[in-house]
Amino acid sequence: MSEHKTLQIGAYTIDKKLGKGQFASVYRARRTDNPNGDLFALKRISIAELSDEKARMDCLKEIDLLKSLDHPNVTRYLDSFIEGDELYIILELAEAGDLLRMIQHFKKQQRLIPEKTIWKYFVQICSALAHMHERRIMHRDIKPANVLINGQGVVKLCDLGLGRSFSSNTVAAHSLVGTPYYMSPERIKERGYTFASDIWSIGCLLYELAALHSPFWGEKMTLIILCQKIDACDYPTKPLERYSTELRELVAACIVTNPEDRPSIHDILKIAKSKYLQLKAESEKQKAAEMAKSDQVTTTAPVHPAHMSSGRSSGPAM
Repeated sequence: MSEHKTLQIGAYTIDKKLGKGQFASVYRARRTDNPNGDLFALKRISIAELSDEKARMDCLKEIDLLKSLDHPNVTRYLDSFIEGDELYIILELAEAGDLLRMIQHFKKQQRLIPEKTIWKYFVQICSALAHMHERRIMHRDIKPANVLINGQGVVKLCDLGLGRSFSSNTVAAHSLVGTPYYMSPERIKERGYTFASDIWSIGCLLYELAALHSPFWGEKMTLIILCQKIDACDYPTKPLERYSTELRELVAACIVTNPEDRPSIHDILKIAKSKYLQLKAESEKQKAAEMAKSDQVTTTAPVHPAHMSSGRSSGPAM
């Protein structure tokens, strides 16, 4: 697909490429019959490039997962169609980018993300994951790059291509997929794993929002060393010292070797909501106090003699 001209695919007009993965490319698009209407994300997947049946089924699985989910913090499925050897999926567009870009911005500026901001986004991520887990769906690839942010600051959990819908009788899945930095020990060892594996990943994400790097990141890290560090829960806690006890304890509760010792997503969501509301209330109280102080200074400021009335008006009547 050319990047230098506007193309029409199905009922959509494509005008910009947003990204590219192993099998898929994502474009910004509008409906051709409404050129001034809403923008969408169009995901183009080459079926011909998917050499095995499992890869093709994974793509179709993503569509089925998106169809079954209805939550403000999960990317909305809008449409899908096939043309030739290519599958197209239309998704809602998150204009502001993703959490990875935000983390990189703060890292470049040598600034920490304010804790209230961390909890604001983390609450939404937990809410999205709770919605998935309630419907017996694991995400299995939670990481900053898969958390989009729209223009209103609303988080959208995306890329469900590695997810799997469980029946009520299914207790574990056996496959090694996902991003190694966020993989739980049981997945690294290719053991059966449950929804607690997502909890490990969300703990790693919370850590990264605070530390601006993965808990298991290191210079010249080999896959073997990374797996050893993950298995041993070997990560530095010092980067979290500038944040609250609640944040540090929640990270520690999620990143533990035994999956049965990790909290449920509903427990995490309860803690995250409570802390965010606390920080939000404190922030609003502080702003109100500052405004009151500013108003007090303005009303009690002494009047300079030169500005006092001499009985004659020097300007228009007020």
